[in-house]
Amino acid sequence: MNSTIQVFVTGGTFDKEYNELNGNLYFKETHLHEMLSLGRSKLDLSIASLMMKDSLDFVEADRALIASACNTTEAERILITHGTDTMTITALYLQKFCPNKTIVLTGAMIPYKFGSSDGLFNLGSALAFTQVLSPGVYIAMNGKYFEADKVRKNTEKGEFEAI
Repeated sequence: MNSTIQVFVTGGTFDKEYNELNGNLYFKETHLHEMLSLGRSKLDLSIASLMMKDSLDFVEADRALIASACNTTEAERILITHGTDTMTITALYLQKFCPNKTIVLTGAMIPYKFGSSDGLFNLGSALAFTQVLSPGVYIAMNGKYFEADKVRKNTEKGEFEAI
């Protein structure tokens, strides 16, 4: 049994940077390595960046790429960093096309580089859930996990909730 957790980076608020000159958010590189170092992670992780996109810009081909990566990795446990706006859509897609693996998606409501981000906590929680959950697709946010087809993002409260 392969104990390595495969981590796929796709972008999202987790990895956004702030341009002080024009006020825009943009992608430069993932903050995942810095976050893992800060959290003193000792897990056996294999990390690969699939894309650096805002999830609102995802198209079918992006979800197909993520599913293909999940299906071709030898790892049985997978963590995906993802934008929160369409995380539930990707989770449902993966539930349909990626059987027999434990897949956990996580992200952040506030960019990690802002300092007040929920990203570090979400990453730690998601890594823990990835190690203990049964095969299936889940979303992990704010210390909770949800099955892919039983969750929604409540944009009024700014949190994920069970449905």
